[in-house]
Amino acid sequence: MRCPIRISSFVLLATTALAGCATQSATNGAGSAASTVFHAPEAGEAHLGRLRQLTFGGNNAEAYFSSDGQWITFQRQPKVDEGCDQQFVMRTDGSGMRQISNGKGRTTCGYFIEKDQRVIFSSTYLGNPACPAPPDRSQGYVWPLGQFELFTVKRDGTDLKQLTSTGSYNAEATVSPDGKHVIFTSTRDGDVDLYTMNTDGSNVRRLTTRIGYDGGAFFSPDGTKIVWRAQYPVTAADSSDYLRLLKQRMVRPAKLELWVANADGSNPKQITNLGGANFAPFFHPDGKRIIFSSNHADPKGRAFDLFLINVDGTGLEKVTDFGDFDGFPMFSPDGKQLIFASNRHGTTPGETNLFIADWKN
Repeated sequence: MRCPIRISSFVLLATTALAGCATQSATNGAGSAASTVFHAPEAGEAHLGRLRQLTFGGNNAEAYFSSDGQWITFQRQPKVDEGCDQQFVMRTDGSGMRQISNGKGRTTCGYFIEKDQRVIFSSTYLGNPACPAPPDRSQGYVWPLGQFELFTVKRDGTDLKQLTSTGSYNAEATVSPDGKHVIFTSTRDGDVDLYTMNTDGSNVRRLTTRIGYDGGAFFSPDGTKIVWRAQYPVTAADSSDYLRLLKQRMVRPAKLELWVANADGSNPKQITNLGGANFAPFFHPDGKRIIFSSNHADPKGRAFDLFLINVDGTGLEKVTDFGDFDGFPMFSPDGKQLIFASNRHGTTPGETNLFIADWKN
């Protein structure tokens, strides 16, 4: 499953893709698009200017900007439900797509580090170079917590370096604005918690200790706060189910809510209480708002849209209105653009592509 707790598991809840048409499609040999493929936003998407489609076909998601706003790194599965995700980079105009992972195992959760010269990502290839087996759906809707280790690589795909070696789940890594610290999710201490470390893998510190799932964390623009998604057992039955699945290296994401805290994990506060799956939170560059993806507005839980909320939990506002899957939003460093993954304008059922929109405040 792509970015083990970030991607296709959410897409699986969405309905099949809707076909769409674009203007002047132009692609290179790697399948990335030139900047001439535009779409109009859906009715009601007042914050979005014209959309530029960057990828065409397969599953493409978790695209994150470099600090200079000129590049993105993302994970890509060339064909829907065939093969494993690998890590890629390309320019924000859709050119220069390059695979930077080694093609073994499954990779996930890439992010630029070291002044955009390297990318940190997670991979299963050391445990098994083949694609991991899908989760056991006989136990309902569950996510696997596979053996992922964190690596870094140069932007051209050379000089692979291993950062973690715990034999557990180490993934969902992002980097502080000053480039000095990585925040990531790990099961190294027996639960699913948030940790920080230096970009060389040293000075690992645990931030969360409450029983339950903590993941998908990002720093605020000034580096003083973090936002993440969490699911904590409420009843004894919830706790029993959670711990039973955890022993099998799985988790059931029935409900995810958003939390904010200081960058050291202190003073945690829940900012959503919406029900459903609320995930992929990211701070607006003004530091006052958070954008995220949620299915709480759909009684069937299949349609994921993007929403804005203030850091204190007030002012909830719907951003997209597509009726299928929109997720993994990230603002450009200057706040003028928004990149996200979506099922919109697909030509094959279930495909997920990347889009950049001009942002209107």
